[in-house]
Amino acid sequence: MDPSRLLRKAFLVFLPALLPVLMLAQTNCEDRQNPLNPAQPQGITVQEVIEKFAAREAVFKQARNNYTYTQDITVQTLEGNTVDGEYHQIWDITYDDKGNRIENVTYAPMDTLTRVSMTQQDLEDLRTRLPFVLTTEDLPVYSVLYSGQQHVDEIDTYVFELAPKQIEKGKRYFQGRIWVDNRDFQIVKTCGRNVPDITGKKKKRVDPTKENLSPAFVTYREQVDGVYWFPTYTRADDMLHFSNGDIHIREIIKYKNYKRFGSKTKITFQGEAQPNAPKPPEKKP
Repeated sequence: MDPSRLLRKAFLVFLPALLPVLMLAQTNCEDRQNPLNPAQPQGITVQEVIEKFAAREAVFKQARNNYTYTQDITVQTLEGNTVDGEYHQIWDITYDDKGNRIENVTYAPMDTLTRVSMTQQDLEDLRTRLPFVLTTEDLPVYSVLYSGQQHVDEIDTYVFELAPKQIEKGKRYFQGRIWVDNRDFQIVKTCGRNVPDITGKKKKRVDPTKENLSPAFVTYREQVDGVYWFPTYTRADDMLHFSNGDIHIREIIKYKNYKRFGSKTKITFQGEAQPNAPKPPEKKP
């Protein structure tokens, strides 16, 4: 990336780019859900819920490495109501026999972003942090607070607030809210942002061209093969406040065409095979 271009660098997440209705920049975490009920879980403790979904997140993380899929990424900047720059790529994702991710770029028109640029941090967020996973191994890193119960689309969920207990230099974390299916004990929705930001407002020594800000995003999951809740849609619509001006970002990621490959090992939950459940109706944000 050419440092002489004085580009303000932004981390990016995604809202449908071609919406005909113009709105203020805002990622809506409350879309398509009922009011929050603060009632405690029945027949199970909050700690047991946390332990169950964290264990199943570990299974989900392992299982997803046995699926190929397509990741469709669109990033736009807006000046007023006009789109003035776009980054759009489509990746085919596969994994080798050691579980290493392989990206094959199948579509990549010219990047017309001029007021922001995609950084290595942005790309790593696209690969690993937008489809946020909270496994048993990750739990000690986060404060996990129970908020209540909520009906989201056709699903009854437990709701939790997450924040990193401490921030280590050079590491990125999720901060926000997760919704956990109260039957499958798997995360079905995530809304928040990746932290920390790199900003020049508090530390004057930070060059504005090196700022890296993260908008709020929401990720939805859908059930694949009647078992695993995989991410299918991530969006954001946010105003990023750089030290030398604000930039409106609208973005979208679609994860699609999940196909199982490779290992025939049966993934189990706590030692028992997960029964095949009927796939629920597909949800579109």
